[in-house]
Amino acid sequence: MERAVFVYTTYPSVVEAEQAGRALVERRLCACVNILPGMVSFYWWQGKIDRGDEVVMIIKTRAGLAEPVRAAVKQMHSYATPAILALPIEAVDPDYHAWIVAEASGEETT
Repeated sequence: MERAVFVYTTYPSVVEAEQAGRALVERRLCACVNILPGMVSFYWWQGKIDRGDEVVMIIKTRAGLAEPVRAAVKQMHSYATPAILALPIEAVDPDYHAWIVAEASGEETT
């Protein structure tokens, strides 16, 4: 069975994250997204350290859809250089894994 992955990204607001997350689920690019508000980030940007309030999104999908998820996130994102990281899952409950694989079909049904 195909390996499951988490795709990690961040957004500047809950509103933008919810819009992107819903679109990813509707397109069946993932089984689920988790949106976690309230993160503070410090990072280098254009030669200086910036601080930002951000929202974390964890996207649960199949390894084979990691690239289409990356492309969709980038296309919908307001950041010029969004963080998009595909993280392999080392261990997962078999029933949960089967659900991720079944729901992340990559074929929009709506």
